[in-house]
Amino acid sequence: MRDDGTLDDKPDPDAVADRSDATLSSERSPTTIASGARLGGRRNSLADLIRTRSGWLRDLPTPNGSAARPAAAGGPGERVGPAGRGRRAGAVVAVGVVCCLALAALAQARQEAADTGRAGALAADAGLDRRAAAEVAARSLERAPAPTVSPSAPPGSPSATASPSATASPSVTATPSAARKRTAPKRPAGPAPVAGLTKAQMANAKVIVRTGRELGFPRRGLVIAVATAMQESNLYNLASGVLPESQEYPHQGVGWDHDSVGLFQQRASSGWGEVGQLMDPEFATRQFLTALAEIPGWEELPLTVAAQSVQISAYPDLYAQHEWRAAEVVDAFLSAGM
Repeated sequence: MRDDGTLDDKPDPDAVADRSDATLSSERSPTTIASGARLGGRRNSLADLIRTRSGWLRDLPTPNGSAARPAAAGGPGERVGPAGRGRRAGAVVAVGVVCCLALAALAQARQEAADTGRAGALAADAGLDRRAAAEVAARSLERAPAPTVSPSAPPGSPSATASPSATASPSVTATPSAARKRTAPKRPAGPAPVAGLTKAQMANAKVIVRTGRELGFPRRGLVIAVATAMQESNLYNLASGVLPESQEYPHQGVGWDHDSVGLFQQRASSGWGEVGQLMDPEFATRQFLTALAEIPGWEELPLTVAAQSVQISAYPDLYAQHEWRAAEVVDAFLSAGM
């Protein structure tokens, strides 16, 4: 009997059937057992909490201030008082809290399993990266050139130790310039002096022949040009004694025929070109051959007539005396492939 004169409710054996944990252990499914095993220690504590809830449910306060106790199920027509309704409301709240705790524990267990799976995948990727790096290093070692060792160095000496940076000697490596020198065709050195000429005269005759060939002149034009230079300057590049400016340029002698300069004794005052240009044997040859090409039928004219038509000399018949020597010089260069 309670202190307020109310009789205690008799415990009803059937009240056990209203508990949420009244399920027999033999009726629990393997899935439930497996999930409990995965949760580990947290599920064990949760199970302890669920098994012992009947104890703390009994101690829940009721609206009238007394401890809640399990009540027997009301029979038909039995009226449930305020105390019974309070106990049922407390039980519903307790069951809701337990369900929330169970869901939270299950979500945490799934999150841990997902984290474990991601960690395993990252570890596997790291292992693949390490193996790939090892394979790349192995291939680079296989492709690395073998170190060279000097055969003259005795074994064990510092020079006999191969270094990773050992390469072929620079003297052995062919440079692009050296390759060009080996492959470039050699220009003919030119024939030996002929027709009683010196090396300097032959060098000037070579310039005349080469320039005429570049301009497309036939052998006849080359012979006329060489014979004219033999008569005018004896195949020497002459400066003028009355034109000091001409002596400032490379020359092989000094002439005194007014302001005439160069191989063909051309005069700047007559419009052949500047003094410096006329002192260049190639330029002087181009000027002479250009003027020769303007004479109609020059190929059929006698050498002395063709030369005089260009030079306008006071002694026109003197060019013919050099024709055979000029032909010998030109033929020497043409035979040499120049």
